[in-house]
Parts: sequence; structure tokens; C-alpha cells
Amino acid sequence: MKKLSLLATVLVPAFASLSGGSALAQQTDQGNWLVRARAVKIDPVNHFEARQVLADDSVKVQEKWIPEIDVSYFFTRNIAAELVLTVPQKRYVTVNGADIGSFKHLPPSLLLQYHFNPEGTFRPYVGAGINYTILGKENMSALGGNVTLDNHSVGAAVQLGFDYKIGKDLFFNLDVKKVQIRTDVYHSVAGNLGTLKLDPILWGVGIGYRF
Repeated sequence: MKKLSLLATVLVPAFASLSGGSALAQQTDQGNWLVRARAVKIDPVNHFEARQVLADDSVKVQEKWIPEIDVSYFFTRNIAAELVLTVPQKRYVTVNGADIGSFKHLPPSLLLQYHFNPEGTFRPYVGAGINYTILGKENMSALGGNVTLDNHSVGAAVQLGFDYKIGKDLFFNLDVKKVQIRTDVYHSVAGNLGTLKLDPILWGVGIGYRF
């Protein structure tokens, strides 16, 4: 959250100055849909609150780049809803630095956005909404038994980014999201080991098409 707060402190004033009173060419877009393809880096916080056996912050999940597709619908010039999608992702897990296996997760998010300067070349936006992550297909073992996770996580998601017009209907996009993803960690012998707070920051870059 500190990383996202620092980014917001730097970018929000810049967005306001660039979007307010801008001399950018004004052009009305056709269509209410905007589809983006992004490459996204998942940067998890990895805070593990141990209940027994293990120490705090002993369980960690790898960083990873993933593909992302998102679809936005504009209800007005400024207000849109964005559905963020990807394919199930395999993530590797370590305990005290030792590899214990992997799990898969699917983390779609739905966000409501406000777009500044919606007809300009530089179009910043902010968003907030909900993330629903499906967890499963664990292949993990440690401490003489199998390790499993909760099968889903529901949490908040916030977003900051901008689209930059590079063609009639094409946009370059930079985007950062903070997503709340948390799960209890279970051991087949010892029971509940603790709570893993992934709470990743998602750093994205991509291309959008408006129609």
C-alpha cells in the first residue's frame, strides 16, 4: 500500500495539471467500449501471520508476469466499469526459502472508474471495486504433510492509470492496481498454519482499442 500511496502522491497532481485546462486536441470518440491487452507484473506483499509451527512471514509466493485482458464500458463520458480478466495462473510457493510446490489461481476484478479529460490525448483515470480470486489445484507439501489453501478470496481493489491516444481508436495504457487477496494455509496433519496476505500490486502496460 505504501508503494501505491507514493505513486498516487506523484501522479495525481500531474494528472490534474495535464487534464485541466489542456490544450490537447478535442475529438469525440465513437462507441462506448474499450478493450485493452496488458502485460502485468504481480508483486505480492507476502505477509504471513503464523498461528503455529511456522514463523511469521515464512511463507512466500513468487512474483510473476501474466497476460491480462480487460473490457470497459462507458456509461457516460467520464464514468466506466472495467472487468479485468486473465487465465488461471500457476504460482510457486516457498517456506523459509525452500520450494514446497505450487497452486493455481484465477483473479478477476470489477472496478468502477472515473476518467479525467475523456476526449483528450492524455486520459488519466482512477477506479475502485472488488476482486474475487478462485484458488485451487494445489500441489504443495511441507512438514511431512500436504498443504492446501482456501478455495476463494474476496477483497477490495483500487486502481490508478492513464490512456494515451496514439491513433484514431488506439491507446497506450499504463495502469497500477492494489488488490486484496488473502487465504488461510492448512496442513494435513497440523491444521491451520496461519493467514497469508498476498495483497499484490499489479503493474500493467498495454494497448487499448475503443469502439
